[in-house]
Amino acid sequence: MKRSFHGGRLILLQDMVLSAVASLLCILLIRWLSSPIPGFTRIVLRWIGLSVVASFIGFTATRSPRVVMRYLSIRSTVRLLGAVLIKEAILSICILAGLIQLPTTAYAVLLVLADLVVSLAALLIIRFFAAELTLENERVASDASKSTALIAGTGDDSVRLAMQTEKEGKIAVVGFISSNKEEEGLVLGNKIVYYCPTAQSLDSLQWRLGGVDSILFPKAGISQDDESAGSEDDLPQTDAMTLSGHVLKRSFDLVLSALLLIVFSPVMALCAIAIRIEDGEPVLYRQERVGRGGRKFNILKFRSMRLDAEAGGCPALYSGDDDPRLTRVGKFLRQHHLDELPQLWNVFRGDMSFIGYRPEREYYINQIMERNPRYRYLYQIRPGVTSYATLYNGYTDSLEKMLTRLDLDLYYLRNHSVWFDVKVLGLTFLSIVSGRKF
Repeated sequence: MKRSFHGGRLILLQDMVLSAVASLLCILLIRWLSSPIPGFTRIVLRWIGLSVVASFIGFTATRSPRVVMRYLSIRSTVRLLGAVLIKEAILSICILAGLIQLPTTAYAVLLVLADLVVSLAALLIIRFFAAELTLENERVASDASKSTALIAGTGDDSVRLAMQTEKEGKIAVVGFISSNKEEEGLVLGNKIVYYCPTAQSLDSLQWRLGGVDSILFPKAGISQDDESAGSEDDLPQTDAMTLSGHVLKRSFDLVLSALLLIVFSPVMALCAIAIRIEDGEPVLYRQERVGRGGRKFNILKFRSMRLDAEAGGCPALYSGDDDPRLTRVGKFLRQHHLDELPQLWNVFRGDMSFIGYRPEREYYINQIMERNPRYRYLYQIRPGVTSYATLYNGYTDSLEKMLTRLDLDLYYLRNHSVWFDVKVLGLTFLSIVSGRKF
C-alpha cells in the first residue's frame, strides 16, 4: 500500500503553506468575532511567522511528509495529527509568553482550537484528493491500454466468454449484442444487452459507444473482427460530453484564461525580457497546428530554442532538456512549463481548451494517419493546453509515442466529461507542484 516518494521537500512545503493559510483564516475569524484589536496587523504577521516555524518543527519531528500513502491510513493520519498538536503546543507557549496578545483568554483558547481543527482538516482533505486522483490516474491508464469488444449472443456460452475475457484483463467487454428485440436492455452480469438486428444498427451502436475494436463469438471462442463494422482503423470514436458540458467547459475556459492572463502578465513580461536579452527577438514562437474541425491555427509559445532550430526545413521533435537547440532561458522555461503561458490567449480566443488533446503539426498528423486514421475523430473537440495523454505519455519525441498518445486521446474522447476534465486538471497541478517531468 505504501509507495516511495522522492519529493518529500515539496510535500513539506505544501503542508506548511496549508498550515499557514489555516492559521491566517483562524486569526481572521477571531478578529471577526471580537471588537477591534489594537495593532492587529502586527499580531497577524507575528502569528503567521510563528505558525510557519511551529509547523516546520511539527512536520519535521513527526516526519509526516515522508509517509505518503495510496489511501489515507491510520499511520499517516496519526502523524499529521501529531504534527498539528506540536504546532498548537508551540503556539500556545508563544501566547502564554506574551508574543501574541489577544483581547481575552477565551479568544486565545478558541484560536488554538480552531487552528488545530482547520489545519488538520486542510491537510487530510488535500491528502485524500491527491490519493483519489492518483488512483483514478492508474485506473484510467489501465483501461486505456485495453481494446474493447462486444459479445455476440446472450446464451450461457456468451456469458462464460464475457467472464473469461474480463478475467484475462486484456480486453474490456462493453456489452452483449442480440437480434432479439425482447432482450434489449437486459443486464447479464453487469453488462447491458444491445439490440442489433442489422449491420446499420451495429454501426450506430459503435458510434454511441465511442468505437468498439472487435466482436467476440462464443462458438469459435476467439476474437473475430465483424465485417459489417469495418476495419479497426475506421471504427468511429465519438465525443462523450453533453451539450451542457461543452457550454460549461467553454465558459470555464473563457473566464479562467482571462483571469490568468491578468494574474500572470508580470511573469510573462519577465519571460519576454529574459528571452530578448539572451537571444533577441522574436520573443513569441508561432507555429501552425491543426485544431477542432481540422481548422489550422497558430499556437503561441515563448521561444525556447535558437532561431535556427529548424533551419533544415524539416520539422524536428523536442528531445528533452538536453536538446542542443534550447537556449539557457528556454531550458528554464521548458522545465517549469512557463513557455506555454502564451497559450492562455489561444484558450481565450477559442483555438484551444485547458484540457483536450495536444494539437499537432500537419506534417506529423499525415504520418500518424498513415498508421492510424482514427486521429481524425479528435477533430470533434478543441485541443488542449494539457491532456491526459501528456500526463501518462509525456512529451512525444517519436512516431511510436505519438501513436500511443493517440490511443490515450481516443480514450479521453470516449470518456469526455466535465468531471474527467477536473481530474485531469488536478493531476496536472499535482504533477507540476511535485516537479514531475512531462
